[in-house]
Amino acid sequence: MTINQRQDELIARFSKMESWLEKYTCIIQMGKELPAMDAAYRKDANLIWSCQAMVWVHSEEKDGRLFITADSDAFITKGLIALVLYVLSGHRIREIADSSLYFMDKINLKEHLTPNKSNGILAMINGIQTLASEGRLVAASCTI
Repeated sequence: MTINQRQDELIARFSKMESWLEKYTCIIQMGKELPAMDAAYRKDANLIWSCQAMVWVHSEEKDGRLFITADSDAFITKGLIALVLYVLSGHRIREIADSSLYFMDKINLKEHLTPNKSNGILAMINGIQTLASEGRLVAASCTI
């Protein structure tokens, strides 16, 4: 699936949910289903401490595609990370760099997050896209 197809799938999935409690539950569940991050990447170089949560992010390029792993010590944050990784991870580097992400607006996610979490997820997206556009694909950190 393309980045836009994945975004559209998330939008369709969330549009079927009637309440934000149901949506938060889904986000948390997605975080629980996120593949475990290799312990070797849960290191200070990949970590940003924030007042809300700790987040580790690692990326690797394989055959022109960017594969991203991430983890957090907070359930909702880990779920937000899972949303971003579902949309972006595994795609061609140029596609990630050039993508326009609209799923957050379409599911009204920013309106239901604290400003810190909303800014954090946007920073994570921007950081991943910057890494892809600059070709710096070894490791990245962001704060959510």
